[in-house]
Amino acid sequence: MSAPRKPRATTAARPPASAQEALGRTTRQRSALLAIIAREARPLSPYELHELAVRELPSISQSTVYRNLRALEAAREIHAVSIPGQQPRYELAEIASHHHHHFHCRGCDRVYDLEGCPGGLRGLLPRGFTLEEHTIVLSGKCRTCAA
Repeated sequence: MSAPRKPRATTAARPPASAQEALGRTTRQRSALLAIIAREARPLSPYELHELAVRELPSISQSTVYRNLRALEAAREIHAVSIPGQQPRYELAEIASHHHHHFHCRGCDRVYDLEGCPGGLRGLLPRGFTLEEHTIVLSGKCRTCAA
């Protein structure tokens, strides 16, 4: 009878040591998705990303887009933008690093970055409340849809 084998240590439960490790190897698809997010300069849904990526990489699948978005988010290359009632949109992490808000067009379903913040929100709070963070999403119609 052989000696009992020691269980192997697995890396699945261990979090990545660095953002680069989380990202893994750079692939053509991953590079294309990052370039598209940078070029479009607005938060994009996985569906929008796939529609744009297929023009450059005709064989890219929706599941490849989702898998790469997860890796890019884990590596802190991109940031998820939450719009109430919508799936997340993704923008470059460097854009997300400065405080800004968003506009959601109800006509074309696109999301746009808004610069600036109205401020003065603490004055809206009931007495004794403390504001820790805020997110503002304006909605309506973009210039194209309003025309």
